[in-house]
Amino acid sequence: MPTREHQIWLELIRERPSLAADLLGCVCPDVVPAYHQARVESGELADHKPTEYRADTVVSLLAGQTPILSVIVEVQRREDMTKPWSWPAYLATLRARMRCPVVLLVITPNAPVAGWCRRPISLGHPGSVLRPLVLGPDEIPLITDPRQAETNPELSVLSALTHADSPHGEKVLAAMLDAFEHIDPDQAGSYIDEVLAMLPAAARHVLEAMMSTGTREWKSDFARRLYGQGEAEGEAKGEAKMLLAVLSARGFAVCDETRARVFACTDLDQLEAWGRRAANAVTIEEVFD
Repeated sequence: MPTREHQIWLELIRERPSLAADLLGCVCPDVVPAYHQARVESGELADHKPTEYRADTVVSLLAGQTPILSVIVEVQRREDMTKPWSWPAYLATLRARMRCPVVLLVITPNAPVAGWCRRPISLGHPGSVLRPLVLGPDEIPLITDPRQAETNPELSVLSALTHADSPHGEKVLAAMLDAFEHIDPDQAGSYIDEVLAMLPAAARHVLEAMMSTGTREWKSDFARRLYGQGEAEGEAKGEAKMLLAVLSARGFAVCDETRARVFACTDLDQLEAWGRRAANAVTIEEVFD
């Protein structure tokens, strides 16, 4: 089953198909033609034989409605000895279907795997050698300029995932957060969830600190609401701990169900009301009833 680290690259490309051209340009700028539109194509690369091939994602670059280049995007997180046999089939099958030039772009955040993917694949016919275009960690741009991040938020996400633990990590994360203030709020929230889930622990702590309202002045109402919510949740957790401490000091036995109820509550007014009752209640039922 594909991992979250595998899927995030594909989700970003499907969200913004032109990202495939941007990433291809990081590896081989001369390959990307002038185009007007990018669209995601079917990843099924089946021919007339029973064997079925399926690429991770296929993106076509269009001039008008005519495909002028199709890009097969493969995310590779480890060596796979079946790929040198299937990748040439992907290219040949898609070329026959789309009737336009095709290229293979392999994306990997792992430097040794990138080296393995770059190995030429001899097809047997004289002169026929496939050299995959590989986007490894060295080719993923380091985006620290907020203006550059704003023009391509998805690329700034990939930059953050790749370079957050580098010496420029804080600037990379700051640029990404700036970009999120200019996109759809739901999309920004989704990207933040993915990034927080995938960052190394140290980089995640840096991002969480930057997201607190006390360390940053947010420009958009969305950002103030999103990051202010995190601050409110932290305050509620503190109130919950204080309430349980008062109950314990007064000698009340707090069962697991009640403890879970207290920590699940994010309503500060309710927590404060329970705290006032806890100061004078004779039984624990009086606090919560």
